[in-house]
Amino acid sequence: MFQSSLTSAAERIEARLSAALEGAADQPVTHAMRYAVSGGKRLRGFLVIESAGLYGIAPESAVDAAAAVEALHAYSLVHDDMPCMDDDDLRRGQPTVHVKWDDGTALLTGDALQTLAFDLLAGPSCHADPAVRIDLVASLAKASGIDGMVLGQAQDIAAETAGRPLSLEEITELQANKTGALIRWSAEAGARLARADIAPLTAYSTALGLAFQIADDILDVEGDAAKTGKRVHKDAEAGKATFVSLLGLDGAKARAKALVEEAEDALSPFGEGAETLKQAARFVIARES
Repeated sequence: MFQSSLTSAAERIEARLSAALEGAADQPVTHAMRYAVSGGKRLRGFLVIESAGLYGIAPESAVDAAAAVEALHAYSLVHDDMPCMDDDDLRRGQPTVHVKWDDGTALLTGDALQTLAFDLLAGPSCHADPAVRIDLVASLAKASGIDGMVLGQAQDIAAETAGRPLSLEEITELQANKTGALIRWSAEAGARLARADIAPLTAYSTALGLAFQIADDILDVEGDAAKTGKRVHKDAEAGKATFVSLLGLDGAKARAKALVEEAEDALSPFGEGAETLKQAARFVIARES
C-alpha cells in the first residue's frame, strides 16, 4: 500500500513540476532546475497528498502543495551541496548542480526553485480559498526560513567551528529545524488544505522527522554509496556529532524505532485511514537511501 501510494504521488508531482517549468526560457538555469527536481523519494510531497487524503481531499487537489514542497526541498539540496556549505559532488547518484554546471548557476537554480514553490502555492489551482493559500504560503515561509530550515543550516555551519561536539539536545534542535521543519509542514499541509486542526499531524511529523534524520545518520555509517546516491562516512570523517556518535549505533536504532511508534500513536484519531502514513514511518527507518 505504501510503496504504490509513494509511486503514485511521485508521478503526480513529477508531472506537476514538469508542467510548471514548461515554456520556461531556454537557459542553463532552467535546465538545471529540471535536473534538480528530477528523482528522489518525494517523501515530503507524498506526506502532503496522503495527509490531505485523511480529510477526503483528492490527490489532484493537493498536488500543487506537494510539488511546492518538493521544489523548495530541491532548492535546499542544491544550496546545501555547494562548496560554501557541505561541498558535496554527488546527489541521488548524479553530479550535484554546481559540479554539472557551476556555482553561479547552482545559486540561481536554488533561488528559482524557492520562488517556484511559493508561486505554486499562491495560484488558484492550489486551493479555491485565498485564505487557505495565504496560510500555506505563510506557514511554508516560516518552516523554510530563519525559524526553520535556514536556522538549522546556520546552526550546522556554526557547529563546524564551535570547537566542541554538539550535545544530544543541541543536535536534536538543529535537526528539528534543518530536516524536521519541512517534514512537519508537509504532513500539516493536508490539515491546512482541509481547514482542520493540525495538532495530530504535527505530533506525527515531529517524531517522523527526527526518525528520518537518525536513519540518515545510521546510513552514513552502514550505508552503501551505490544505494544512498551520496557519499557515506562523511560525518565521521569531518568529526561531526551525529545521533550515532552520541547514542551509539544500537542506541540510535532503538531511538529511531521508538520515534516511529510515537508517530504511529499520534495517528490514532484517524483510525485505519492512516495506515499508509504509519507504513511511511516504518519505511523511514528501513530505507537504504
